[in-house]
Amino acid sequence: MSKSPNWHKSSYSSGGANDCVEVATNMPRVLVRDTKLTESPVIGTSQAAWAGLVEFARQSDV
Repeated sequence: MSKSPNWHKSSYSSGGANDCVEVATNMPRVLVRDTKLTESPVIGTSQAAWAGLVEFARQSDV
């Protein structure tokens, strides 16, 4: 039996209702999708690459 993604909104999304992404980190690969397009394509990346992106976002002034 395959595991279903446990989607949650990213804390790095803006406060606007239409500017959110969701991530699922309970899978072998981290999955990312557009919140308002739940049936849209999903981007998958390794846990290590996702951790690097999150760390970059934490340190960024952008």
